Amino acid sequence: MFFTHNFEFIPSSSPTSPESDFKTSITIQLVAGSYDGVIHGVTAKILPKTAEFADTFLYTAHNAAIRCLALSPPSAPIPNKTRKIYLASGSTDERIHLYHLSAHAPSKTTVPTIPNITQNPIIENPQNRELGALLHHSSAITALYFPNRGKLLSSAEDRQISIIRTRDWNVLCSVKSPVPKQIGRPSGDTAPVGGTPSGINDFAVHPSMKLMISVSKGEKCMRLWNLVTGKKAGVLNFDKSQTAQLGNGKYSSREGRKAVWGSTEEGDEFCVGFERGLIVYGMDSRPRCIVLPQTRTKIHQVDYFEVSTDDMALTVSTEDGRLIFYSTKSDDLSVCPDDEKNKNTLPFAKQIAQLGGETVGLTGRIKDFSILPVGEGSMKSFIIATAGSNGDLRLWRIQQNDLKSQTGPSKQIGTVLGSYMTNNRITCLKAFIMFPSEDNEDEDDEDEDEIDQENYSSDSSNISSNSD
Repeated sequence: MFFTHNFEFIPSSSPTSPESDFKTSITIQLVAGSYDGVIHGVTAKILPKTAEFADTFLYTAHNAAIRCLALSPPSAPIPNKTRKIYLASGSTDERIHLYHLSAHAPSKTTVPTIPNITQNPIIENPQNRELGALLHHSSAITALYFPNRGKLLSSAEDRQISIIRTRDWNVLCSVKSPVPKQIGRPSGDTAPVGGTPSGINDFAVHPSMKLMISVSKGEKCMRLWNLVTGKKAGVLNFDKSQTAQLGNGKYSSREGRKAVWGSTEEGDEFCVGFERGLIVYGMDSRPRCIVLPQTRTKIHQVDYFEVSTDDMALTVSTEDGRLIFYSTKSDDLSVCPDDEKNKNTLPFAKQIAQLGGETVGLTGRIKDFSILPVGEGSMKSFIIATAGSNGDLRLWRIQQNDLKSQTGPSKQIGTVLGSYMTNNRITCLKAFIMFPSEDNEDEDDEDEDEIDQENYSSDSSNISSNSD
């Protein structure tokens, strides 16, 4: 491993969103990765009907396309200290770059606006800085995730999923998926022996931090991992008839591309994404339903988000510029009349609402998105940030009532607050709500590297620290 800077050691804490609503302005930090290897940081000040954008940082992080980004929970509040967030970026150049980002909104008294010739203002925060790079993978990085501030999980095309401790950035444990069997390779294939497509496409960690699922290239199955022991827990094969419902033909790879955990009032569930559809499974590993856009299109990103205390919605971004919201409750599932006699046919999840698309003039693909809750109770709303491959960042606002399941067709929701053109082909996006600016921030962070060991380890004990 190679490090270029000292690391900050701060007690871990659960993520806390600043209390705010649309009567008062809030600031959102957007972080976008691109094909050019550039990480672009933009702040958006959310006003009641619009948004004001400003550039905050621009890092030439990698020599190749950035595949994924990850944000950690903010550091614990300490008097007279700024709260920080870890940013990790993964690329096809086999490197993971690490950064410290300030969790506080820029303050004009401490972070002056830099004169520039561009249309958008530039507000540079000196507390945003690079930490170094991790080199433990030998192939392209495919996914990154912070389950808490104490651990970072990474996967790559070398078929490994690694658990890294953020205290010293050492690899604690690695699990490795097997080499997929060569089935149905074309006769003219020039790949060398062992050169068939392989590697982890995606992984998802259960909120308890004891279980993980992963999907890989060249495999028609998903794998379950025990994070307490660091060992494989099982393999679940995808049923051919069920993947056929999603449009996967006889000669398709039928490999899972995305994996994500969620829950409803009926319990926890997880979703596996394919090229043009998704299958939702219960905790018993039995498929519950499928998610298939009414207009067949390619799926780019999948995620759950909490609509209310006991309910979550499944969100999908598509090739044709739509963000589609689904309900996976048992009462909202439906079966096509022609398929009622087929026992292997899965019911369809109900489409609640749609954001974007051709009806509002947005037709370019949405590569990634981030949904942020604002307010509480009856005042709860959501800010949605979407990233298009054309470099366009858009901010939308939706109300909690827009996502209530109703009879009848799906409705168009969302109000555009603003858009920002990055002039880069965006591949991934992360965002978080910033805490209010503090005029008494200490910009000289010489003593940042202090850590409360007890608080640090309290939320990290569930993830194994034993070598495989």
